[in-house]
Amino acid sequence: MTASNPLLAPVADLIDYAAVRPEHIAPAVDELLELARKAVDHAADPALPASWEAVVEPLDSASERLWRAWSVAGHLNAVVNTPELRQAYNAALPRITEFSTWVGLHEGLYRQYRRLHEAPGYAAWPAVRRRVVDLALRDFRLSGVELQGADRERYAEISERQAQTSQKFSENTLDAVDAWSLLIEDADRLEGLPADVLASARETAQAQDKSGHMLTLKMPCYIPVMQYARDRALREKLYRAYGTIASEQGDPQYDNSPLIEELLALRSEEARLLGYRDFADLSLQTRMARSSEEVIRFLRDLARRAKPYAQRDLAQLREYAARELGMDDLQPWDIPYACERLRESRYAYSEDELKQYFTEPRVLAGLFEVIESLFGVRLRETEVSAWHPDVRGVRVENTSGDLVGHLYLDLYARAGKQGGAWVDGERNRRKVAGRLQTPVAYLNCNYAKPAAGNPALLTHDDVITLFHETGHALHALLSEVDEPGAAAFASVEWDAIELPSQFMENFCWEWPVLQKLSAHVGDGRGLPRALYDKLLAARNFQSGMQTVRQVEFALFDMLMHARDQAPTTPQVLDLLEQVRAEVAVLFPPAWHRMPHNFSHLFAGGYGAGYYSYKWAEVLSADAYAAFEEAAQTSGQGPLDAQTGQRFRREILAVGGARPAAESFQAFRGRQPSIDALLRHSGMVVQA
Repeated sequence: MTASNPLLAPVADLIDYAAVRPEHIAPAVDELLELARKAVDHAADPALPASWEAVVEPLDSASERLWRAWSVAGHLNAVVNTPELRQAYNAALPRITEFSTWVGLHEGLYRQYRRLHEAPGYAAWPAVRRRVVDLALRDFRLSGVELQGADRERYAEISERQAQTSQKFSENTLDAVDAWSLLIEDADRLEGLPADVLASARETAQAQDKSGHMLTLKMPCYIPVMQYARDRALREKLYRAYGTIASEQGDPQYDNSPLIEELLALRSEEARLLGYRDFADLSLQTRMARSSEEVIRFLRDLARRAKPYAQRDLAQLREYAARELGMDDLQPWDIPYACERLRESRYAYSEDELKQYFTEPRVLAGLFEVIESLFGVRLRETEVSAWHPDVRGVRVENTSGDLVGHLYLDLYARAGKQGGAWVDGERNRRKVAGRLQTPVAYLNCNYAKPAAGNPALLTHDDVITLFHETGHALHALLSEVDEPGAAAFASVEWDAIELPSQFMENFCWEWPVLQKLSAHVGDGRGLPRALYDKLLAARNFQSGMQTVRQVEFALFDMLMHARDQAPTTPQVLDLLEQVRAEVAVLFPPAWHRMPHNFSHLFAGGYGAGYYSYKWAEVLSADAYAAFEEAAQTSGQGPLDAQTGQRFRREILAVGGARPAAESFQAFRGRQPSIDALLRHSGMVVQA
């Protein structure tokens, strides 16, 4: 099968995704694991000279093929999940995990990297190569290479079990969402829903040979129901269903309760084995933040600043709901509905009205123009072999037409695709023997697919999400780092990785940019200035409530992982209530099970790291302030090419070739300040 297996294609070639089948995974993984093991053992040979060319380069070449194939398998498992693909992926997962653990525990390879570090000419090596070696030595220590005997064996068991348990958590969440649906045959119950949401629900029902409208818990359906459905009982039904996903409140086969306990126990044990106080302490070894105490102080300070604004937001919402909606007992399932009515009342526009101007083709064209203006590249749609007919390819070029990288866009929700929005990479930029390998990235969203012949309509929040994920993609695509060990996704500190993504969000509020993004679905008119002014006035609508909500998640995460002993699921829920009592203004019912669906923490790599969103938001807001300052000086608006090129050079291009704090300082000329974040959020005292 070697010759016909698309997962074994040369790394320089694009993957033929349309040809990948579940049965390709096992033979590709087996063959590439064998080659990678041989390469590791060879690289560890003490007879080799202590040089980059003898040790690191051949090891990178062998392991790159394995990780490219496995990245493709993992990506397909996330976006076109089928029983056959899931079975093939899960069958290979233990072997991949075992290999990763084996490499991390390989004392010979560890000694070889120490030889590199101690070589006489090491100080004269290029800085990026020294950075790769330094990070590798750190990661070896964090991978348990200095453990011996029973501790070493137990560490390997923990690593394998964590991978399996996280994967099962993700599967339970996906399956619980896919398994739930509600057929509505009385159209009156759907009064208030936007036309495109109704059309999609009708198509979903028809696809199952049923009449009426089929509601699901996928975001393009769930959020509009919560915002617009006038039927309070319907909102309550969906709220309860979503709030109990993958918990003991629902189908027991999808209950994540035991997985939460097991993951927390495994993480706690891993930290103690490696000599750290707790999992938070272990995780922060690779972050900008130095300790859990520093993170907790940061979050509590932000909560202290934001909570008065959140309390004001909620008081205004309660008063409006009682006066205008007759809701004296505002319930959690009423909050999104009441918020949207208050927004419409206060600012005289609705999200549904606004999204008529954001057609997907226009938004993408405008996004491409923004990128081209800021960063001096060109984006062209191109034919690619894809995993689904909806996927589109984008070729990124420099101004001379040379290839910079490829981007795959997968924008629509569907069964078998995990929820949310994310970016991942298939391969990194790399230069070997004078040949340049360009990066490949995937950008995934979950927008509602339009009816045939119609463009998708995006809410302004959808547009912000697209810009956010594009920032992640640009971090990979515009890299000028030639060593994969210092690529952005491989080595940028986790609490700085959101800097480019959150930075890009800011452009979605600028009038010159929104003119490029908007064209009414009916007549092609751009967004009217009067509607833009309303949107801008509403930018910080309930920003206090939104901020304390994010702080609640982040503080819960950090406190949960900063314990000496792993908590049980009841203790996890009790901790969440304690955090809410401290920082929150909204309180879900006792039966609500938010942690059971919190894939960021238990399946997405954000355990003891959810604070990164707010931490990086300080960096991103301050970075964007440089564009605001340039606009004031030049009068040319926010798309300042000179500042954009500097952002590309000092942030995007360097990836993880240096610490993120140094990159920020190189761009901004100083340490970051929280002032811009507070100003952008409207949380400043007016003079």
